Amino acid sequence: MDYRDHRPDLNPKLFELLASGIGLRQSSRLLGLSRRCLELKHRKIGRHLRRQNLNLQGPLPPGSVLQLDELETYEGMRTLRPLTVPVVIEKRSRFIIWAESAPIPARHRKTRHGRLRSEELRRKGRRPDGSRRACRRTLGRAADLAGSLKTLFIETDEKRSYPSLIGEAFRAHRIAHDTTKSTRKRDVSNPLFPINQTEALARDLMGRLRCQSWLVSKKRRYLDVALALFIAWRNLVRRRFNHDEESPAQILEFVPRRMSEEELCSWRQDWGKRSIHPLAWNAESIERCEERRLQQAS
Repeated sequence: MDYRDHRPDLNPKLFELLASGIGLRQSSRLLGLSRRCLELKHRKIGRHLRRQNLNLQGPLPPGSVLQLDELETYEGMRTLRPLTVPVVIEKRSRFIIWAESAPIPARHRKTRHGRLRSEELRRKGRRPDGSRRACRRTLGRAADLAGSLKTLFIETDEKRSYPSLIGEAFRAHRIAHDTTKSTRKRDVSNPLFPINQTEALARDLMGRLRCQSWLVSKKRRYLDVALALFIAWRNLVRRRFNHDEESPAQILEFVPRRMSEEELCSWRQDWGKRSIHPLAWNAESIERCEERRLQQAS
């Protein structure tokens, strides 16, 4: 994936810095690159890792429990351009299946930015509400992995739109949908603690998601690139817990072991399951590696 890169040796280092919560400007200072060059590297690596995360996913094992939630952030200005980020994970392994951002309307009419809001409404019109569309796409990614499950267990809060969206996405499954009040204390006794902890980890390690941060994304599509980078690091590099030795993808048997930043930034992933597996020393495709693993298991 580093074809035509002038400094391919810096790709794993950049990946590690951005996955540690460091912004683009500070990363450019540490690596000795211009900000523009580092921005282009960030986008290229993020798009590569988004494809890789989709290619390495496989069917969910029986007994899997999904959790869906949305966190709010913004692009450019908090009061005028808020965003929602639906996230779906597998509860036991903490594997992040998918996350993406979508615009939502500004909620508060009477704010200190009221004049700017009225000017933006007159110039661009009312801000669209993309929450349902983003949740539908996110649940669709989970439905692709739940095809072999007869009964689907899913946990969410009590948002009114979730039951219809879940029923639409998982038509071929028997659905066991449990809900928890969003006002309940978010401690370890909360059934939604796994996804709340995942979102807290994302806010800690992604400056773009922090409230009132200089690192906030100016455009939504670059927030999606950063989300892809964080998802790949969380699923394939990071341990599930500090006392574990396995990554979330390893627990679900999507990969045989934890991966390094160098391995994630190795082979291109443009050809779906026919792409070369990042851990294949003999240039085997992901599809061939999965077939061999299933043969050994049977």
